[in-house]
Amino acid sequence: MSLKAVLFDFNGVIINDEPIHRQLINEVLLAENLRPNPPDYNQVCLGRSDRACLTQLWERRGRAINDRIINDLIARKAEAYCQQLAQLDKMPIFPGVEDLIYKFRVAHLKLGVVSGALRSEIELVLERSHLTQNFEVLVGGDEITVSKPEPDGYLLAVERLNQKYPELQLRSTECLAIEDTPAGIEAAKRAGMQVVGVANTYPYHMIQRQANWAVDYLHELELDRVQQLYSKLAPSVL
Repeated sequence: MSLKAVLFDFNGVIINDEPIHRQLINEVLLAENLRPNPPDYNQVCLGRSDRACLTQLWERRGRAINDRIINDLIARKAEAYCQQLAQLDKMPIFPGVEDLIYKFRVAHLKLGVVSGALRSEIELVLERSHLTQNFEVLVGGDEITVSKPEPDGYLLAVERLNQKYPELQLRSTECLAIEDTPAGIEAAKRAGMQVVGVANTYPYHMIQRQANWAVDYLHELELDRVQQLYSKLAPSVL
């Protein structure tokens, strides 16, 4: 068994934009005469898509919600997100991301992004950060009907990699996921993948309990060691 692909989460792993999302969610709530509640955001938004986040926030406040309302809220937030990024001189990419991507590319691993973020937001950030060419597949939260911790996004990424590279014959067990939230870690594990948890959003001790490996910073990830462990694990173990 060998490692063939690495799938990155996006918010909290590639880009340090959680404060922006928190602010924009609060602004959406206030615009609808709803009071923000920090514990709510942590419980239902971190690691999840805007659709799942906003739906649960509305339901917790006893407000009616339907597809028309949620689509409008998502569109308003997406527009505000793009406006916020347009004001930045440089994308807040986490330290170590570019070096780690380089190591993966040198090792001839296929790379992808699996996120609850809108695909348009992922593409915008990757383009402005000059990272687009490094990723063979992208899966945004608006391309699947459910959010993490469901495994659908990761399974779709594997399917798309196999469509693009039939000779790869990729299985989920040959993929490594990089995540920063419990919801994301659970999603990748349910897809059958090993997971590196990075302590960008949650404390190291929480991530360590849930991921197969944990690091404080991405530059601490030792690819050689991970590849050696993959080579020793039988398919039934993975």
